Amino acid sequence: MITPDKQTRSQLIEIQKQKDICLEGNILKLFKINNDKEFNDYLEYCNTKDKESRKKRIAITKQVQEQNIKLSNLVDENQQIMTDLQNKITEVEESKLTFEVQNRELNEWKKENLELTEKLQIEMLNAQSAKSEALKAKEMAENDLDLLQKKNQTELISTIVKVALYVIIGVGIITTGVYIFTLIMGKDTQVISSAWSNIFGILLTNAFSIVGTIMGIKYASENKQ
Repeated sequence: MITPDKQTRSQLIEIQKQKDICLEGNILKLFKINNDKEFNDYLEYCNTKDKESRKKRIAITKQVQEQNIKLSNLVDENQQIMTDLQNKITEVEESKLTFEVQNRELNEWKKENLELTEKLQIEMLNAQSAKSEALKAKEMAENDLDLLQKKNQTELISTIVKVALYVIIGVGIITTGVYIFTLIMGKDTQVISSAWSNIFGILLTNAFSIVGTIMGIKYASENKQ
């Protein structure tokens, strides 16, 4: 136990009254003055104030601890937010890379499509040119076939006409020879002259009939063509 002198007690009480500064802590348990009511009241006041100070410190400590817990939670949340943000950044970078790859593939496909379109246009032009050449070749072939048909028809008609003329001339010559021979021999020429006239008439009629038939066939063939 500590027993301060009267002057010390008076100074402690005076400091408390003037500046409201008291003794604190466990040291208060060491003071005990039985015959000094004023100092005992001072000690009780100091104990009361010390308890209040302790409560305040405890409250402040709890508040600090709560704030520290909240701060720790905020730090954890902030760390989680930073992690999520980093994941989002990574996803954005991956999406950007994927977009760049898709964009590059799209540009390549577009380039290939343009090249294919150009080749297709060239092939279409070539096909049109080939079609034009084929039509020209077809027209030339048809013209050549037409000329060949006309040539063959002309040659056939010429051959038929020649044969018909040869037959007519041959029959005419033979009939005329027979008629002349009959005159030379002094025979009766009435019958042979009638036969000779009839034969020439028939030959001429047949000749005109053949020529007309040939011309009709030629005209019908030209109209059909």
